[in-house]
Amino acid sequence: MPRKTIFEMNVSEVYPLLVQKAERKGRSKAEVDQVTAWLTGYDMAKADLNVTYAEFFEHAPQMNPRASLIKGSICGVKVEEIDDPLMQKIRWLDKLVDELAKGKQMDRILR
Repeated sequence: MPRKTIFEMNVSEVYPLLVQKAERKGRSKAEVDQVTAWLTGYDMAKADLNVTYAEFFEHAPQMNPRASLIKGSICGVKVEEIDDPLMQKIRWLDKLVDELAKGKQMDRILR
């Protein structure tokens, strides 16, 4: 069976992993929801999680105009240097959750 790409996976498969990453480091689902809302404009309590990750970002209510201020590396790749706009949005969320898990203050994460 071929593996799905991140673009093809449902949000319902990926989002719990982001929450788990934060919770392992003492952060909360509410904080993950807050950074996701800041980035995408979604209210995660009402968001449809049965869409692909690509659709989730392509149809985001309001991508934050300050998202381009997100800098740093995820898996050895600098998020500011990612050419594919969709992959960059995915990695921005990864980076925000990573910063959350590392104990960064919310006001610093939300730039």
